[in-house]
Amino acid sequence: MGDITFLAQREPVDEYGRALYAVGRSILRAQLDQLSMDDLTDLNCDRSDVTMRQLSKIARLDRDKGMRGDGFEWAIHEAIIGAEPRVSEILARAMGRMSKKFNGMSQPSSLLFGYERAKYLGFLDAVVEDAGEEAVLLPDGRGRPFGFGSWVPIAAQGYVAEPQLADRIKRIWKTDLFLSSEDGFRYAAATIKSNWRQLESGPGLRIGIVPEAKDLKAGVRYENGLWLAVLPDPDGFMGLFNDAYWSVAAAVCTLGKHERPSYYMKPTAKGQRMQAQLEKYPTAKVVEIEHALDEAAQQELIAVDHKLLSVKAPEWLHINEKRTPVIAPRPHFEPLD
Repeated sequence: MGDITFLAQREPVDEYGRALYAVGRSILRAQLDQLSMDDLTDLNCDRSDVTMRQLSKIARLDRDKGMRGDGFEWAIHEAIIGAEPRVSEILARAMGRMSKKFNGMSQPSSLLFGYERAKYLGFLDAVVEDAGEEAVLLPDGRGRPFGFGSWVPIAAQGYVAEPQLADRIKRIWKTDLFLSSEDGFRYAAATIKSNWRQLESGPGLRIGIVPEAKDLKAGVRYENGLWLAVLPDPDGFMGLFNDAYWSVAAAVCTLGKHERPSYYMKPTAKGQRMQAQLEKYPTAKVVEIEHALDEAAQQELIAVDHKLLSVKAPEWLHINEKRTPVIAPRPHFEPLD
């Protein structure tokens, strides 16, 4: 049995400085989440023991945009869970346009997916369990929905599972979030991209979540087989996300000794203050920095849920007793007033 801790945002953030910490935490968590087993082997530590400096050394920034894309997924997911109106209101409208079953919905709910994460300890089991035994997937076209617990484990195999998937859900393996209403019974597959031109549609994918661009206005519209929820920028959620992203990226560049990005990728004054505080804790564990960011973001913002999942632990979870313990200061973040 594996003891897994799940974090969920209880309340929307109500002030820019706190919101900046909340999104910064999501970006750090996404970066830690995407470390491969090879990365952990090279670092010679478990995921929970990775320090800020270690993470910065192998971080993916301008090389392939992995940090930005994954961070955006986490930030959107937690904004939905936290009932952040700049995200949830547009998304609720898109879901209502997509299906009459979501008409009148006040607040969307979200299950984080991404087949890349399904290999992690207990992740897939938790997704299916959270959806519930009666949950269904809403496919393309008319007809009966598909059983969530029956098809999502197949989709978790990625591209190789496509021949095994029914015609109306052949592309759900590309799902980033499964979205539902308050009842959490019917789920629609959503794909997320920080650049709307990279969106890919297909059978089973119903919603696309993207930021506003010069050639794509904020709001809800139907494009290339997807109902798009286009988040406003720069004054809405995307402005906040970009500020937090470049704040974390600047700290990663300093601690990891990466080449500095372009001059226009510079955080705001408050973002620079968060950057400076992140740089103060190179030897602190990333999970400890996440906890400190939770405390700085907002009191009672995070709910912690422990679950026992029957899974076989991978080799990298076993603790190596010969590792030398590292003593580091406890991270603490000052309010960004």
